[in-house]
Amino acid sequence: MKYNLSEITEIIKNRRTIYPQFYSSRKVHKEIIEHLLQNATWAPTHGMTQPWRFKVFTEESRKILSDTLSMLYKQLTPTENFREDKFAKMQARPFQASAAIVAYMKRGDNPKIPEIEEISSVACAIQNLCLTATAYGIGSFWSTPKIIYTKEMNDFLKISDEDKCMGIIYLGYPNDEWPKGQRKPIEYLTEWYN
Repeated sequence: MKYNLSEITEIIKNRRTIYPQFYSSRKVHKEIIEHLLQNATWAPTHGMTQPWRFKVFTEESRKILSDTLSMLYKQLTPTENFREDKFAKMQARPFQASAAIVAYMKRGDNPKIPEIEEISSVACAIQNLCLTATAYGIGSFWSTPKIIYTKEMNDFLKISDEDKCMGIIYLGYPNDEWPKGQRKPIEYLTEWYN
C-alpha cells in the first residue's frame, strides 16, 4: 500500500463540525492556515480551472467580517424572521474563532464547464481544508447562512455576480474532547450492479 490507509480513514471519519463557541483562545498560526489552503487547492478541477478562492480574516480584521455579517443579516432579513440570537451569533463567531476563511467560486470563462462542476470543485477544496484541520487537531465549522448567497455579500467580497460565495470556514482549537460521530452503514445507501 502506498499510504497509511488507516490514518487517512481515521482523519476522514474524525472530521467534525465544531462550532466557534467551543474553541479555546489558542491561536491557529498563519503557517498552519497556509498549509490548510495549500491542501485545499489539490481538489479535483475540471479543465484545471481551479475556481476556489479564499479570503482569510484573522486578528483585527475579524471585526470587519463580524460587522458585515451582522449588518447584512439585519438588512436582508424580514422583520418577522429576524432573530436576535442569530444576529448575536453572526457578530460573535468571527471573534470566537482564531481565523475565518471565506471561500468562494471564481467562475471561469470556459462556458463548456458547467457551473455545478465549479461549485463542486470548491466544495471539494473546502473538504480538503477541513480534513487537514482535523489532522492538526483544529476544529472547523463550514457556515452557510443565507446572506452569503446574496449580491450584497458579493459586493462586500468585491467579486463578480457570476462568482459564488460558498461559505465561511471558522477555525479554532477545541476547548473539550473531540466529538464523536456516526454515519449510516453503506448497505442503506448503496445499490450494486454486477
